[in-house]
Amino acid sequence: MASLLVIDDDRTVLLLVKKAFADSDLEIHCASDAESGMVALREHKPDVLLLDILLPEISGMELAREIRTIDIRLPVIFITATNDSDTAIEAMKMGAYDYLLKPLDIRQVRTLVERALETRRLMNSPVRLQEAESDSEESDVLVGRSPKMLEVYKQIGRVAAQDVTVLIRGESGSGKELIARALYQHSHRNGQCFMAVNCAALTDTLLESELFGHEKGAFTGADRRHIGRFEQCNGGTIFLDEVGDMSPATQSKVLRLLQEQKFERVGGHDTISVDVRLISATNRDLEQMIEQNEFRLDLFHRLNGFEIQLPPLRERSGDLKLLLDHFLKRFNTQLNKNITSISAEALELMEKYPWPGNIREMQGAVRRAMLMATGPTIVPELLPKDILEYLQPGSAPRRSAGSRSSDEGGSVDLAEFLDDRMSSGSENVYQESLQFMERYLLTRVLRETQGNQSKAALRLGITRGSLRNKMRELGIQVGQVVEPGE
Repeated sequence: MASLLVIDDDRTVLLLVKKAFADSDLEIHCASDAESGMVALREHKPDVLLLDILLPEISGMELAREIRTIDIRLPVIFITATNDSDTAIEAMKMGAYDYLLKPLDIRQVRTLVERALETRRLMNSPVRLQEAESDSEESDVLVGRSPKMLEVYKQIGRVAAQDVTVLIRGESGSGKELIARALYQHSHRNGQCFMAVNCAALTDTLLESELFGHEKGAFTGADRRHIGRFEQCNGGTIFLDEVGDMSPATQSKVLRLLQEQKFERVGGHDTISVDVRLISATNRDLEQMIEQNEFRLDLFHRLNGFEIQLPPLRERSGDLKLLLDHFLKRFNTQLNKNITSISAEALELMEKYPWPGNIREMQGAVRRAMLMATGPTIVPELLPKDILEYLQPGSAPRRSAGSRSSDEGGSVDLAEFLDDRMSSGSENVYQESLQFMERYLLTRVLRETQGNQSKAALRLGITRGSLRNKMRELGIQVGQVVEPGE
């Protein structure tokens, strides 16, 4: 179980932090002075530390330096009563994760601590190759012995120790973040910070602020200085996922950082120097984006110091059984189940299915099947409809969760779809519903534009690259969409 240590002589702060996480399973440990704080640190080995800068006997800055000799990876979030920019800068220079201003805001405390916990997990959860022994819950496992995966392992070994940029390419759900973490953990920077940023999950303004930070007043809502990921991770490794979704402005700033290791915060004028290693990943065709002026050629060459091509699951001959065995062991522990096998019929269906969502889709399918199982074996009727319907006459290939004939036609019954997913016991209704509606919307617009993606993107109000990305995720093929008679 994850734990949080708070060192602050203000009792109201301790009470507020406990209240902020009252409904979570996070263990909270409190100390009101430096001495008891160090005792608690050694005893509980927390995952995140909230530390007051103004302690009675010693400053929080001095205490943090001592703490870093014990656990250099521990995310330290300073608490300060003064909005002093010099204090913030000094805190960040010595490796602080971020800082909070008093009076504390419960929502801000939760958000920052949860982000720090995820950073800690990424740094401390080992990524290892699957061995003959049972898997440890403290690690993530690279499962696979197919020739293409063995080549990936060799490439990790060749480049991990070299301080060069790495571009990981592969389809959505194929495990690119695991590869990035394996590169970090086998590098000489493995004692320093590791942070992951999903470029597709943030708007342009938020992504630029997330990466480079911003000054107070830089834009609406910027009520204080924010330290970005590059500054937080000085000396460490940054993983930029879905790097093809960056705006041209952010691409320019990332290019400069790679060239000079320098940048300015949003709304700021001071030049900040950092030393970070950049690992990036994408499921998009960057070369085509370059031709269409959607991605910078010079940035592509900077990111692509070394390329690792991660194969999709359908091309990993023999790995499916290994992955199924791995997920059965892991979910048996998590779900308190005792499922020992998969029937021959269910296994045959899974082996013939192309898995457009790759390992992420398989993981979800196995988990749902295990949740619904009442015996020790997974049988075909427990599998998602996508898999069951894949080889049926007239069924369209590469459908994602929740697809049905109404996706392809002129009407859509969301109520019927929701009834179906709820009765099946699905625990992913929100995401499945979004995919259902997105597939219907994109298919409808593409049919009206006769498969012309540029016109469809214009009608939808998105870029052509974003449309292509969505089509890949949802398994939409233009040939099927515009085929006469559908």
